[in-house]
Amino acid sequence: MDYRKRMNVNPGQKLRLKNVDPAFKGGHETHESAAQELERYRQKLGQLQALLYAEKKHSMLIVLQAMDAGGKDGTIKHVFTAFNPQGTSVTSFKEPAPIERDHDFLWRVHPHAPPKGGVAIFNRSHYEDVLIARVHKLVDKFTWTARYDRIRSFEAGLRESGTTIVKFFLHISKEEQLARFAQRLEDPARNWKISESDYTERALWDDYIEAFEDALAATSTRDAPWYVIPANHKWFRNLAVSQIVADTLEELGMAFPKPTVDLADIRRKYHAAAEVERRDKHREAAAPGKSGGKRG
Repeated sequence: MDYRKRMNVNPGQKLRLKNVDPAFKGGHETHESAAQELERYRQKLGQLQALLYAEKKHSMLIVLQAMDAGGKDGTIKHVFTAFNPQGTSVTSFKEPAPIERDHDFLWRVHPHAPPKGGVAIFNRSHYEDVLIARVHKLVDKFTWTARYDRIRSFEAGLRESGTTIVKFFLHISKEEQLARFAQRLEDPARNWKISESDYTERALWDDYIEAFEDALAATSTRDAPWYVIPANHKWFRNLAVSQIVADTLEELGMAFPKPTVDLADIRRKYHAAAEVERRDKHREAAAPGKSGGKRG
């Protein structure tokens, strides 16, 4: 199944998230049935990132947005650890610091855009400024509506400079969110993630859904598409995201750059000479009286 086609938000499409089943499994019934396919895409991601890093003609920006407990951290852990950390950065844009509030809302974002050959992952992103800022009425409607144009322009500029953009909304149900909160309560290793605001924000669920629907419709473009990923099943989420990113990278038609040195000359000067030296040492060790053993 081509998840890019199935899960893409078409530009201008008025999306209704209630019509997207968050428990969709793409024809797989269990984690085990999808595990081999997921691993194949993870291997592919590692290979494609090596090409991206070596060629240094392109870069990639991956945006992850979701409701609380939607699986942003899990996606990074289970999918994007396939990337070499040397060419990857992860940034989370949460509540802006005072100096950030004194600037345009995109001021804090641009320095984290990926360089040529790099992958940048935004775990929460510039979209917080048309989501939480809207829901909590930190800005008025005119302001958050105008930000859609600013976001489209920002992403178009990145695209023109060689950055491929893929954006994921990890879609879970309200019931699944509560179940995940309960798991955090029972797991000492995840207790630290719990905050009372996780629960109080649930009262604003419908407002967040409406904000997501409007943002996705306004900012999904041909060059910076949004994908809605059914994410109740973590393993399916990982499979869908890995396939979409791998297929997108593959379309760049990347190749390793040609060597900048004369390989034949390097072989002649260093490797051929080393082979002669190795043979000389072997002959010397095999010569009579050179075995190193004691005579009786």
